[in-house]
Amino acid sequence: MQDPISDFLTRIRNASRAGNPECSAQHSKLKLAIGKILAEEGFVEGIGERTDERGHREIVVKMKYVDGTSAIKGIKNVSKPGCRIYHKSDSIPRVLGGLGIGILTTSQGVMRDRDARRQKVGGELICAVW
Repeated sequence: MQDPISDFLTRIRNASRAGNPECSAQHSKLKLAIGKILAEEGFVEGIGERTDERGHREIVVKMKYVDGTSAIKGIKNVSKPGCRIYHKSDSIPRVLGGLGIGILTTSQGVMRDRDARRQKVGGELICAVW
């Protein structure tokens, strides 16, 4: 797999469009941090970990639906392995004029775009969610 973060975001996007109650992906600290931010912002109900039948760790994302429609309207991978996108703290773009969130990986960990602006740290913009 060339881009595990893109695969994780695609799994979430596909599960939300298909109406699945949950989706799972291979475990990594970065994916877990992204899932926790999505849960804190209310885009998913929760995130957990489990071990599959072969003994590999997995991340389980419980999808959130409001009146039968997904809480995630869109999720876009911004930075890719072939083209990393970095921003300074004062040039971090707003997603849908502030209605969505951007998730960045910074020197101080994975955080939302507004937290990065507030703490005046820049970093790699991983994805945008609305």
